[in-house]
Amino acid sequence: MNLSRTKASSEVQLDCERFLITKWVFSPNSETGWHRHNYDYIVVPLSDGQLSLETDKGEKDSILKRGGSYSRKKGVEHNVINKSLAEVSFIEIELK
Repeated sequence: MNLSRTKASSEVQLDCERFLITKWVFSPNSETGWHRHNYDYIVVPLSDGQLSLETDKGEKDSILKRGGSYSRKKGVEHNVINKSLAEVSFIEIELK
C-alpha cells in the first residue's frame, strides 16, 4: 500500500456458503492494497470511471461503465487504484 493513498472502502453485503458479495467505493487517490482473489469473481460497476491495476506484469488502466459487468478467474493478484478525481464504485461477487 502506498502511504500517500487512502484505503478504498469495502462493505461485505452477503457472506454465505456459495457467495461473498462486497461493495467497493474508491474515493480519489484510494487503493485496495495488494491482494489475491481466492475465488472466481464478477464485478458490477455502479458508476462510470477509470481504475488503475498494478500487477506483477506492470500497470494498466481499466475503464468501468455503469452496469457493464465482467468476470475474472481466481488467482488474480493486483492492487486497484483510483487515480481520478471522481469516486468510483462497484459490487464484487465472489463465487465460493
